[in-house]
Amino acid sequence: MIRTENITKTFGSNEVLKGITTEFYAGKPNLIIGSSGAGKTVLLKLLIGLFTPTSGKVFYGDTDLYALNPKELRVIRMKVGMLFQGNALFDSMTVGENIRFPMDMFTKMTAQEKRKRVDECLEMVNMEGINDRFPSEVSGGMQKRVGIARAMVLEPEYLFCDEPNSGLDPQTSILIDELICDLTNRNNITTVINTHDMNSVMGIGDNIILLKNGLIAWHGNKSQVLESDNQVLEDFIFASPFLRRLRADALKQRSNG
Repeated sequence: MIRTENITKTFGSNEVLKGITTEFYAGKPNLIIGSSGAGKTVLLKLLIGLFTPTSGKVFYGDTDLYALNPKELRVIRMKVGMLFQGNALFDSMTVGENIRFPMDMFTKMTAQEKRKRVDECLEMVNMEGINDRFPSEVSGGMQKRVGIARAMVLEPEYLFCDEPNSGLDPQTSILIDELICDLTNRNNITTVINTHDMNSVMGIGDNIILLKNGLIAWHGNKSQVLESDNQVLEDFIFASPFLRRLRADALKQRSNG
């Protein structure tokens, strides 16, 4: 579990986050949503340790992230997997070499142990046998799977995903969501996903935080979205006429039930 206590972040005179206190749970996808400028990316970077908060604390379990020395912080970061929006694969490396990279950086595993782990991670994302291909030789959806395999290679306790469905078609996006959700549940990972994808919200949103103007405007799960009377959530989620109809039907069933 990751917990924040009254996190604020100011850049010059711009207060981007204004006191965020919340929890991200293990074994379920935790989604951060909100319009551009709401503070989602800044919060994600604070959770990872890429930014230092102006005030407040971030806890990994009972460990205060920002009270650690560099050596202790390195230990925590070895427990973290990151899936980047643009995949961030090295074009000059093969798929296998990309997945192996974190092991080269952070472990003293033998070459044989690394090969075995690469194969395990490719099997995990249903991509067996493509070790020697280059990223440019596989589709965008396959590149995203490779990114997930690399994020999982050190068996992380914490997984951060920045817009994992960016640039993907709806069918592939659903497959990526299901894969992330399955890995999260099966390995009891604390997974935090920064997303604009409403299909993800309604599909895997077990714990959802909506940010607006640097504050938590709504907190709930996918089952509560359609029944909420929160105006900020309604304005953000139900911009789509289809989703507005879904919500109207849900509210009608609730009133009739």
